[in-house]
This record gives sequence, C-alpha cells and structure tokens, in this order.
Amino acid sequence: MRADVNSLSWRKSSYSNGEGGDCVAVSDDLPGFIPVRDSKLAGTGPVLVFPAVVWSSFILDVKSQA
Repeated sequence: MRADVNSLSWRKSSYSNGEGGDCVAVSDDLPGFIPVRDSKLAGTGPVLVFPAVVWSSFILDVKSQA
C-alpha cells in the first residue's frame, strides 16, 4: 500500500506544546490503518503505519499504565 502522507490530516498529541516539546502526530484518514510520525519532522521525516487494531491495543495499554 502506498499513500501520499502529505495529503493526510494530522493531529498532534495533547502532550505537545509550542516550546519544542512536540510529540507524535497521527492521522485517521486511512481506514483500517493509523499513520504515525514525529510532529517535529512533519513533512520531512518517516511515517510508521500500524493496523488500527494494533494501534488501539497500544493506546489501551499505555492508558492502563498511567
């Protein structure tokens, strides 16, 4: 699968801030998959793409550790 990741809508983590504390950005534009990138490298860095079910499991696990 190939997608133009620059045309996706991205949202940054709520933990990001305007003082260089950027985190990750994710997109919900690819049904069944979650693209993830470093928000500081938007448009220039690599993008990892996870199956949505795997991403959901990861998020649930992170939330349970908080």
